[in-house]
Amino acid sequence: MNEKQQRTALAHFLKTRRAHISPGDVGLPPGVRRRTPGLRREEVAQLAEVGVTWYTWLEQGRDINVSEAVLTRIADALKLNRDERLHLLMLARSSFPMPPSPSSEPVSSVLQQLLDNQGINPTYLTGRRCDILAWNEAAAKVFGDFGSISTEERNLIWLLFTNSEFRRRFVDWERYAQDLLAIFRAYSGRYMGDPWYMRFVTDLAEVNSEFEEWWQQHDVCSQFDQHRQITHPDVGGLSFEVITLYVNGDPDLRLCTYIGQSESDTIKKLHKLVATNFI
Repeated sequence: MNEKQQRTALAHFLKTRRAHISPGDVGLPPGVRRRTPGLRREEVAQLAEVGVTWYTWLEQGRDINVSEAVLTRIADALKLNRDERLHLLMLARSSFPMPPSPSSEPVSSVLQQLLDNQGINPTYLTGRRCDILAWNEAAAKVFGDFGSISTEERNLIWLLFTNSEFRRRFVDWERYAQDLLAIFRAYSGRYMGDPWYMRFVTDLAEVNSEFEEWWQQHDVCSQFDQHRQITHPDVGGLSFEVITLYVNGDPDLRLCTYIGQSESDTIKKLHKLVATNFI
């Protein structure tokens, strides 16, 4: 991402966050009827104690200097959460060195053993690009045979928007896709110097209009809803609680384990799935 693209991303982010805040949220009177949702630029400028013209330039993607103190006041005015604040600071950085590419080495045998030891609980490992790096047998039985998918397409975001078989298994796939997109957005901000993200977004937007629309919403988060409902073609509905852990404290390696809810018949169905040969 070059400097112009970076400023444009910052401008879009500020506009979308401003649209999510109503005057009442920040103690301002509603005033006359508004043509667009959210706060006006002058209201954000007032709350952040910056000039209206200066803030307008910021939302227009102009090349202006902005300090961390001012960004903090803007974040306060827009009531940004922790993940959104971090993303704002990332977008406003003056330079983004090219990060090293993710390791192409296979997952270690110890880490694969950790996945396999989860038994009937579907478990997979993803990297900073949301690529699926490793998985256990239960994950292949519940979500589909990841091993039959090419390395380039074995990506959670790509599969959710282009693979109808994978998508159908998630009961509330829209919610899951939007949550995952927000995590992916956070990664793209953290690694803005990596041109892979821009290429990926461009390629996926060309083949899926839903992705293109939701990507423009600029939502950011580091966690998603822990409840997940799956529909399997052979055993029907499955109810899970999802536990996500960072491997050795590395935020780029996320270990996701789906735990069958004990109050449902999910555990019995998982035993049946893992004991059979169909995927």
